[in-house]
Amino acid sequence: MSRKLTLVLIVLLVSALAVPMVGAGDDNEFYLTILHTNDQHSHHDPVRGNGGAARELTVVNMIREETDNVLLLDAGDRFTGTLFHTFYRGEDNAQVMNLLGYDAMAVGNHEFDDGPATLANFIGLVDFPVVSANIDASNDPDLAGLIEPWVILEVGGEQIGIIGLTTPGTVYMSSPGENVTFDEDLVGVLEDAVAALEEQGVNKIILLSHCGYEVDLDLAASVDGIDIIVGGHSHTLLSNLYSRAEGPYPTMVDSPSGDPVAVVQAGQYNIYLGRLDARFDENGVLTRARGDVILLVPYIAPDPDMSDLLDELRAPLEEMAARVVGETEVELSNETCRAEECVLGNLIADAIREETGVQVALQNGGGIRATIPVGEVTYGQILEVLPFGNTVSTFELSGEDLLAALENGVSRVGADSGTGRFLQVSGLRFSWDGSQEPGSRIVSAEVWNEETGEWEPVDPEAIYTVACNDFMRRGGDEYYMLRDNAIDPYDFGRPLDEVVMDYIAAHSPVAPELEGRITRVDAE
Repeated sequence: MSRKLTLVLIVLLVSALAVPMVGAGDDNEFYLTILHTNDQHSHHDPVRGNGGAARELTVVNMIREETDNVLLLDAGDRFTGTLFHTFYRGEDNAQVMNLLGYDAMAVGNHEFDDGPATLANFIGLVDFPVVSANIDASNDPDLAGLIEPWVILEVGGEQIGIIGLTTPGTVYMSSPGENVTFDEDLVGVLEDAVAALEEQGVNKIILLSHCGYEVDLDLAASVDGIDIIVGGHSHTLLSNLYSRAEGPYPTMVDSPSGDPVAVVQAGQYNIYLGRLDARFDENGVLTRARGDVILLVPYIAPDPDMSDLLDELRAPLEEMAARVVGETEVELSNETCRAEECVLGNLIADAIREETGVQVALQNGGGIRATIPVGEVTYGQILEVLPFGNTVSTFELSGEDLLAALENGVSRVGADSGTGRFLQVSGLRFSWDGSQEPGSRIVSAEVWNEETGEWEPVDPEAIYTVACNDFMRRGGDEYYMLRDNAIDPYDFGRPLDEVVMDYIAAHSPVAPELEGRITRVDAE
């Protein structure tokens, strides 16, 4: 795409897509512009050239200057994903979001990754409310009283209700602790929150949902009184412009009463800024909703104040990369990880399994990019081994599909390309025959049974709990069986580099060995 065309698209999205923003319109109509982000995961800097907080602030300021009645909202998961969070534990996001001038934020599951105390510290630092109606933190000594179910914001003389929801799966996806509970009855919680707002005369209501796109669509069709859902958790890109979008922006749903509900979401990692321009009648019914996501391209001049803040925040990160996290007594080599069992592959797979508690952990050899020599291990070295920013995915998988995954893993050994799919494993051992045709090479496969302390053959009819990196789970390296057949997948666990770092720190000095997890038994 040419620079000229890109700039034209930016102008269109910032200006031409908007309905006139003139406060209360004719016939008592009210106009509201919602700018929104979700699943930012501490990506304050651009990702592969696009995005970043400095460009976001430039666009936000431009829209605020030309437009009345603007809200800037975030649907959760600001924590976990880059060195910014690893070092600052949310204090980076507090400074960035305050400078951007956010008006409200939903609690995401990753906001609990470092426990309730870290989230409480973040809430104490930000200049805006953090909301979730289905979280009960009243028994937690740090979080009690800090998370509101909903808030009322006054915009252009009108009251706007903002309700938050958080995925109940946070209990097993993160670390909320035993004192924080999550109500799974999202419809009931939402109905109660809407009723409470309507009792106070609020007739324009926005749901900030960190529950996922499909859940948002169901909620829109199940509960009256919601006008707009700003979503997160599923990292869904909705757009009318970009081919990779998973749905239209906004996605319109009829509520039980027939009133329209606009559902929006803006991808991930601060690459896009969503803009929804809405119009309400005198009864608070949504009569128009239009807009799209704005790709934060390099042609957008970064805001100088945000650039200065990020420079300041970035300064200690180089020192952090040099931080020693542990020690290894053996060389952690990646040289053989694409064709046979390797000690570094064993360590990474073991770290994934310990992190998740699954029966089987898988790691593609091609994702292991460097060797760590004997001696001290730094965080920077771990980032060289795992440079892709992958997260840990968890899911269930049939034994039949697990065997298919193993067949895919050995299908390209000896070929000129595609060998990165070779699997390193934990909780599993298998033998294979390279003399056979691809698809028929697995000779045996066994899963470790923790209860019996014995190896048991993989049962094609059984269901196993599995974890791997999100690249594989989404079908990378042709692991289509993981993409298409995984049961209840969750692709947004902790970053794999952090998981491995913590594993090495906990078990230092590490000395992984070759254990016969993978055996080649070619027929003569």
